[in-house]
Amino acid sequence: MNQLLRSHADQIVKEAIAAVQPDAAVQRALQKMVFPGRVLLVAAGKAAWQMAKAASDALKSRIEKGVVVTKYGHVLGPIANFDCFEAGHPIPDENSFRGTQAALDLVSDLSEQDTVLFLLSGGGSALFEKPLIPAWELQDITGQLLACGADITEINTIRKRLSAVKGGRFAEIVWPAKVEAVILSDILGDPLDMIASGPACPDSSTTEDAQRIAKKYDLKMSDAARALLAVETPKILSNVRSQINGSVRELCAAAANTCARLGYTPVLLTDQLCCQAKEAGSFLASVLKTHASDGQSLAFIAGGETVVKLVGKGLGGRNQELALAAAAGISDMPNAAVFSVGSDGTDGPTDAAGGYVDADTVKELAAAGLTVDAVLGNNDAYHALQKTNGLILTGPTGTNVNDVAVALLHV
Repeated sequence: MNQLLRSHADQIVKEAIAAVQPDAAVQRALQKMVFPGRVLLVAAGKAAWQMAKAASDALKSRIEKGVVVTKYGHVLGPIANFDCFEAGHPIPDENSFRGTQAALDLVSDLSEQDTVLFLLSGGGSALFEKPLIPAWELQDITGQLLACGADITEINTIRKRLSAVKGGRFAEIVWPAKVEAVILSDILGDPLDMIASGPACPDSSTTEDAQRIAKKYDLKMSDAARALLAVETPKILSNVRSQINGSVRELCAAAANTCARLGYTPVLLTDQLCCQAKEAGSFLASVLKTHASDGQSLAFIAGGETVVKLVGKGLGGRNQELALAAAAGISDMPNAAVFSVGSDGTDGPTDAAGGYVDADTVKELAAAGLTVDAVLGNNDAYHALQKTNGLILTGPTGTNVNDVAVALLHV
């Protein structure tokens, strides 16, 4: 392993994630709000605890009570007058339903003078859920969507129609009280109605969209679930104001700043990356090969969210798969590296945020009797990168604004 490039990668990851922490964003949003009556807080998503803590620190006892629903391992301590739940992601579980019900109980029987401060971040689609079908079937349909390569917009279009709280329905439950929503975006282009499946946003997707997606991926579902795809979601909500206060653009800009400080010329390729993880990794390796003789240190940055089509039974995530897919292309480039991380610190069902590869990765895998193609064919990037010390481990970060991949060329 190239220790210099690995140290640069770790530094870029650390500083980029630090720059998109939600604390300051939440506090900025609160400065624009007026609360004439009671204030109740509901926070959902991978960054829910961090956002709720920032709001509690800013408003203190002005918040009467709160409910926080976040991913396992993401509650970092108690918050006064708040009930904190840890629950399943990316598949909702009983704790998802229990935490969501606590939030619904909290916001029942409010007046038009009251306000629900709704702090939303990526992951909320699984964590904030009250299903309209049996829980086991919702979990099964979610699993099908995740395995077939559907993108996040397609997945959430289906989820909205199977839920009592998604697609604007949470805001309907809160009415006549107001909803002040502060949102961290984890979806390309920041579509309000798709982030965490838009619990407090009018839904732009249609029943025709949902039925087309179900047909496209041949989803197996009951007649009751299929009937729900034909039920339209709210298209107008009069009691909601929303602010997006963090996105992948900021993550990419922060990564670029650190790259520049380390002596690289940063090049933003895109903040709209949306393809299969393996394709993105191969592309970044090709970019490095094209510029190998330029004679300068370069950092190519791509932000967004790739997808993985599950064909094997291994362990990994999209960022680990992206990085590993670049390994063969840079195996003869001792001055190059590719790494990719999820800003929330968890990549797929693993404890890693992402993965790192350089010219030595293919050789180290070969010494362990492995090839890149075989590993990717089994979707087992985690165990392969574990053998090469290529896992990037950050732990839960408290934020969630998509992923960033960086291809480094050091001269």
